[in-house]
Amino acid sequence: MSNNESDKPQAAPQSPPPSAPVPAGAREEKKSGWERDVLEKLALFAVKEQRARRRWGIFFRIAILVVIVLGAWMAFTYGKTESEPLGTHTALVEIKGAIDSEGQGSAGVVIPALDKAFAATDSVGVILKINSPGGSPVQAGMINDEITRLRKAYPKKPIYVVVEEVCASGGYYIAAAADKIFVNKASLIGSVGVLMDGFGFTGLMDKLGVERRLLTAGENKSFMDPFSPQSPKQREYAQSMLDEIHQQFIEVVRQGRGTRLKETPDTFSGLVWTGSKAVELGLADGYGTVDSVARDVIKAEDVVDYTQTENLSERVLKKFGVAFGAGFAKTMMSAAPPQLR
Repeated sequence: MSNNESDKPQAAPQSPPPSAPVPAGAREEKKSGWERDVLEKLALFAVKEQRARRRWGIFFRIAILVVIVLGAWMAFTYGKTESEPLGTHTALVEIKGAIDSEGQGSAGVVIPALDKAFAATDSVGVILKINSPGGSPVQAGMINDEITRLRKAYPKKPIYVVVEEVCASGGYYIAAAADKIFVNKASLIGSVGVLMDGFGFTGLMDKLGVERRLLTAGENKSFMDPFSPQSPKQREYAQSMLDEIHQQFIEVVRQGRGTRLKETPDTFSGLVWTGSKAVELGLADGYGTVDSVARDVIKAEDVVDYTQTENLSERVLKKFGVAFGAGFAKTMMSAAPPQLR
């Protein structure tokens, strides 16, 4: 390398050119674009929310309208048998399932239906259709008493019981008040007896080391408590109650069946008989269905159902579980009351 070249000054490295300043207008435009996006999203969300609110509002309005229309329709049809002439007919009332204080077999449901069936001007006879394994002796007794009263109040209007599947215990307690009982050959009839059931957990508690802490005022206040030992005195008292209710049941059957009843040592033992055996023992009068009894016995083939059913509000409440508390309480009861079953 020559001296001339070495003596030449070296060019200084060039720094990158400074970035061009962003104009103020561009900054404002960028900022306004971000705000616009946010505002658009908020507006879109508000529109969606408003649409959803409008849809739910329409839904609830339609639901309320449907409930009102159904309620009006049910109210109209419920009173139809009372206000409109139906012509000569056989009145039908049905008891289905267990006889208790809350269901369709309760006295509060069955008695008003029987009252309307007897009071109807054009009904010439009443059929009580029973398919029940039994239940509360109190409810069965109330219905039995009402049938007896109605027979006296309407002596020209007979009431017949028709059994399809089962008419046992509390169901038969009710049936005994009728003029006649018609069955199928294979129906199950009878079970004239009373029971009280429960559970005892004292042995299990001892094994688990669980201590029962129960304070009572009254030596028998813990009567039938499943977590306390059962004393002979309390057992004897419970048996005396069952015997008393059983005797009431026996008297009802004897009064209702009269001389038709052919008593044997097993008649009131709690046994269940087939329909054919029940006819033989005088617990039933013959074979028949709702249609055959209406046509051949009452001589009024047209059948009008007076059975009361749950109204719309009751079904809705049960659907949404309002009755859960009562069911839970019944489940947790330690000893059930006496049952005709």
